[in-house]
Amino acid sequence: MNRRDILRRSAAAGLLATPAAALLTGCATGGDKDSGDGGAYQGTKSEQNPLGVKEDAPLEVVIFNGGFGEEYAKAHEAMYTERYPKAQIKHSATQEISKTLQPRFVDGTPPDVVNNSGAGQIDFNGLVSQKALADLGELLDAPSLDIPGKKVRETLLPGAVEVGSYDGRYLVMNYTYTVYGIWHSTKLFADKGWEYAKTWDEHIALCKKIKAAGIAPWTYAGAHPRYMSWPVISTAIKFGGPQVATAIDNLEPNAWKSDGMKAAADAWHQIVKDGYILSGSSGLDHKQSQTAWCQGKAAFISCGSWLESEQKAVTPEGFNMTVAPTPSLGSGDKLPFAAIRGTAGEPFMVPAKAKNVAGGLEYFRTMLSKKGAQDFTRKVASLTVVAGATEGVELPYGLNTVVKALEASGSNGFNWVYNNYYRKLERNLVDAACGEFFSGRIGPAEFLDQCQKGADSIAADTSVTKYKRA
Repeated sequence: MNRRDILRRSAAAGLLATPAAALLTGCATGGDKDSGDGGAYQGTKSEQNPLGVKEDAPLEVVIFNGGFGEEYAKAHEAMYTERYPKAQIKHSATQEISKTLQPRFVDGTPPDVVNNSGAGQIDFNGLVSQKALADLGELLDAPSLDIPGKKVRETLLPGAVEVGSYDGRYLVMNYTYTVYGIWHSTKLFADKGWEYAKTWDEHIALCKKIKAAGIAPWTYAGAHPRYMSWPVISTAIKFGGPQVATAIDNLEPNAWKSDGMKAAADAWHQIVKDGYILSGSSGLDHKQSQTAWCQGKAAFISCGSWLESEQKAVTPEGFNMTVAPTPSLGSGDKLPFAAIRGTAGEPFMVPAKAKNVAGGLEYFRTMLSKKGAQDFTRKVASLTVVAGATEGVELPYGLNTVVKALEASGSNGFNWVYNNYYRKLERNLVDAACGEFFSGRIGPAEFLDQCQKGADSIAADTSVTKYKRA
């Protein structure tokens, strides 16, 4: 099986998992019109120019300068310029998307392309409810730049379109494909004669061996304890089925107190009460905890598949980081051990009031070309939503394990979306509950009660637009 087959079979058709950020203020988009002056630079549509790009129209691109950097974007911009040499591109990068761009949304002068990512991103709930985003549906029906006979939508991995859709409208182009799981070093495990555990009882037995060897079984980002909510919810979904996630996403009453969530919380509490977490983890941020893990101070860490790239500078030679699914609670689990959380992420958008909406859509078509996707993977060691784009690309060790995990997971992949719909719920309320739970200050029942109260508060808040996941 080649990588195209692997990725085409990775039907982890879950919804957006990237976090959102601070809410736009009441009139942050400058009004509630469906669109702005996006036709200002509209050209003539043709077979060669299906989106009607005006060849000399300037294009402004703002990139989040995070773990992926900005060099990949400059390469995509160069590809755009090859086709439209008369177009001047203004490129900028920032770690504060909301702080930098919210004033421009207010006065109606946003850029043409925005990589709305990072802790300081603009909240999608506010953007969507205020109709501040251009509809990307036309992009999906345009022909692929370099995959003959295919529309753009036909070149994407399962779930890529659903991820950025709100009430049936495709508004956010999520570019990367991320896998979330439990990471370990195969070198460490080989040296110690350990084998990754597939069941929870085996995992606890392994933790006991690891601790006896003088290594902490677990560490986590105490400054961002929601990282540990990911394996807890994953365990619950594998136990109770995808409906566990749907109930949480739809803010259903007592969704956080389902049988699946109770079983998962009880299981994960064991690593707390048995002392299987690296001392001091509650005071570490994500980089510090990941570095401690890379240094061999802990055997396991919960993270997404950006981990390898983010830790590149401090990862020892031959460390061979590997992603694996959460262990099964038992034979009664609704999903198999191999089922793993996968989703599209790293959101890009074209503002409705952008001057060059057509150029923004064409820039996305460039990103979603096979050439554009392969270049991204080579530069940042991350998968994209373009199926088969890893062909001919030499992948680092960790990313190879991600591809293998997707192959093994197949159609059993899962995801949740509440953290995108309602940022405050994950970033503030669930985050705080996880901090209390994994530091040992509260037990499973109190943990789930705090999460449920947080969800109920969002459900009761009439100022928050609600979305329904089918």
